[in-house]
Amino acid sequence: MSGPMSLEPGGSEQDTLALRLAEPRPAPRRRPRWALDDTTLTVRLPWRGPDEDAVSELAAELADRTGPAVHPYEVAALLESEGLSAALINERYGHPNLFSLASALYERVPRTFPEPAPAADPWRPDTVRCLLRGVLFALPGLAYLLTAPLWNAAGHAPALIVAGLVSWAWGQALGHRAHLRMTTGRHEAGRTLLIGAPAGAVLATGAAALVSGGGRVVAAAAAQSLYLAAAGVLLVLARERLLLAALGPLVAGAAVLPWWEPGRALRAGLPLLALAATLAVTGWVLWRTLSVPAVAGGHRPKVLWSLPYGLFGLAAGVLVLLEGREGPYAVIVLTVSMGPAEWLLYRYRGLSVAALRATTTPAAFLLRSAGILALCLLLYLAPLLPAALLTGAAPAALLLLAATLWTALLLQAFGAAWPSAALCLTAATVAGAFSLFHLPGAGLALPLCCGAAALCLAAGALLLLGRPAPHG
Repeated sequence: MSGPMSLEPGGSEQDTLALRLAEPRPAPRRRPRWALDDTTLTVRLPWRGPDEDAVSELAAELADRTGPAVHPYEVAALLESEGLSAALINERYGHPNLFSLASALYERVPRTFPEPAPAADPWRPDTVRCLLRGVLFALPGLAYLLTAPLWNAAGHAPALIVAGLVSWAWGQALGHRAHLRMTTGRHEAGRTLLIGAPAGAVLATGAAALVSGGGRVVAAAAAQSLYLAAAGVLLVLARERLLLAALGPLVAGAAVLPWWEPGRALRAGLPLLALAATLAVTGWVLWRTLSVPAVAGGHRPKVLWSLPYGLFGLAAGVLVLLEGREGPYAVIVLTVSMGPAEWLLYRYRGLSVAALRATTTPAAFLLRSAGILALCLLLYLAPLLPAALLTGAAPAALLLLAATLWTALLLQAFGAAWPSAALCLTAATVAGAFSLFHLPGAGLALPLCCGAAALCLAAGALLLLGRPAPHG
């Protein structure tokens, strides 16, 4: 006995002849209406063939699931997974087997292949980082504003310019080589920067010493070269925010100049404090980078691979210097614009990848690629026009120089470094010769040379980048 029996009137003892049903089972999964076998009373003669109306109704109900099929066997697998029996296929739809019905459905439903979800843009730029880099390119100029009363601009400028050109060219080549080493490992890139950055500072200081009489101008050139070398390391290793923090004393000193005279001690001390902070931060970043384990057997790129990037840096420096002689404030505008220029380089690559997915013929891709190039150039040059007018610079020279630099950087981003370096170096040599020797038409030499270089670079960009292969 498992328990007491109920003896109340009307209890289970009076239902001995009652039929008891089993406990109710959970409702089975509801099958589609077309898969229910409710045609047991239907008699279909063999010679009548398929019931076209029933098959058409089934095709309409399954159109969204059979449309993407690429073979009738996929439709057969679908029908089988829904539990469609052989008897039902024969009796309701008049087909001899599952594959016959699947073939009929496959033929009735047009192929509809849904578009895949849009892929993420692999070249989406970091807007804040690009804008910050543009600001960081221009902030060191505040040091010259602070120290202007402490040195003779006419006597010291040539040495500082020579040191700046050497640092710029060396930094471009070193940055390219460090990025190549980054593909092997971060430790290898850090070691390249640890060796190359001090060497570049020494080389730039030595070049300044050759064109100066020594003394304080060499010290100023050494400070400038050390800063440019350290800042280049931080920019290559993507530590822009640390560089901005290190330049805090310089920014603070320049910000109070309109209302307060800091005096000679602060005018000299604040730039030196910013330099010391930059060097300290750079040393810490390099130490952290070199603490990463080295990669055994890494490939060492050839030094000549970075040579065209250094030549381009030298040519760009000369072109900017020639523009600065006519419009000093235009150089500041051009320097700050390097941040948006970098952002547009990323956008060009992203738009080109999107065009690669959207076009089906080489001619269509070439046409769209030309439109993307024109759009990016327009977006880059449009803000420079009012900036040139506000600073009193010649708009044609500034815009053509900016177009030359941006298109050259675009070609370099795709590995076409020698053509861009050769064209920019030629333009810098010709324009520099006109200016140095005071030849007739020296005022038009820079815009004409930059215009010719920009046209050649744009044509080269269309020739190289108007094909799908570089973007694959």
